[in-house]
Amino acid sequence: MTEITHAQRALGAINNEKIDRLPTYPIACGVNRKLIGKNGVTYREWASDPKLYAEAFIQGQKRFGFDFAIGLMDLSVMAGDLGAGVKFDEENTPYVNRPIIKSIEDYEKLEVPDVKKGRSKVIIEGTRIIADKLNGKVVTSAFLEGPLLALSQSASAERLFMDMFTDPTPVHKALKVMTEFDSEIVKEIGQTGVNGLCWDYLWGNYSCLGDDEYGEFEGDIYAKRLNQETRDNGMAVAIHNCADLPHLDTQINKFKPAIYSMAYYPDIEGSLTASEVIGSGYADNCLVAGNINPQLFRRGSVETITKVTKDLCQEVKTALCKRGLNSRYCIASGCEVPPDINTKLENIEAVVKTVEKYGRLD
Repeated sequence: MTEITHAQRALGAINNEKIDRLPTYPIACGVNRKLIGKNGVTYREWASDPKLYAEAFIQGQKRFGFDFAIGLMDLSVMAGDLGAGVKFDEENTPYVNRPIIKSIEDYEKLEVPDVKKGRSKVIIEGTRIIADKLNGKVVTSAFLEGPLLALSQSASAERLFMDMFTDPTPVHKALKVMTEFDSEIVKEIGQTGVNGLCWDYLWGNYSCLGDDEYGEFEGDIYAKRLNQETRDNGMAVAIHNCADLPHLDTQINKFKPAIYSMAYYPDIEGSLTASEVIGSGYADNCLVAGNINPQLFRRGSVETITKVTKDLCQEVKTALCKRGLNSRYCIASGCEVPPDINTKLENIEAVVKTVEKYGRLD
């Protein structure tokens, strides 16, 4: 088969077309800041400047040859813009160290901030640059925290899960605010020209919530609204969930995303392999992406990650063939490639090169 572009390959896989090889996207986001200039920039600099934020993805595509560009910053963005304290490690992912919700009354004090300020602005304006520079070369997508995840960052997961069951009314009021916050960002991102929007709906996870609980606190109301608003604003819906036991029936079969990004935990009973996900029918109408262990990019050797990638390519191709599918799988990490300074760029490159060689479908 004639070589095709990254964008053609990605779109072909989403549509289950016959393409040259499996697409690949190690979820390399913050780590790409190391490619800016001669010595890279710090995480704080990258996450505070829309031009630097976008430039990292542009340089990542130039260096590695990905098939997608998905604009993940980190999971403390919304909480930080609401006023929570965020700890910035100069070379690693920032995190909330002072939650804004410290009592049950605090849930009802939340107000939607101005999304044209703070790091929400960085994502919006940076996404505009990414879309302008990379649309047509790769499939581009912004990335947002779902309302339940954003609220857990603002309150701490331990407090939130306790309050959900002991006093759910204030929690629902806060979730409505978070959904409005997300909605305002969706409207702005919809004007950037980006191809899609990837939602992190982490708490659709059987280790934490059952179907009824997840439906009540995100899936049946808040996520349903945001998925529709994403489509109404001209973007495809993608979902990332790196939980150990994700709600696949809800988040794939019910939400109907174009892309579903997930992880695999070999030590967790019930965590599905790539072949099991495909064989269970989840890839019938959705491009599934995963499931290389992200820590291999930091701790593994080129030889190790090459073998893991080669084996995954073979597993996926065999499963697709058995299911009668042409291409609905993307070789990717199960979660973000660690953005810290010790992550090995050569391991990212090894994944792409291995897929180019062993992911052939023609």
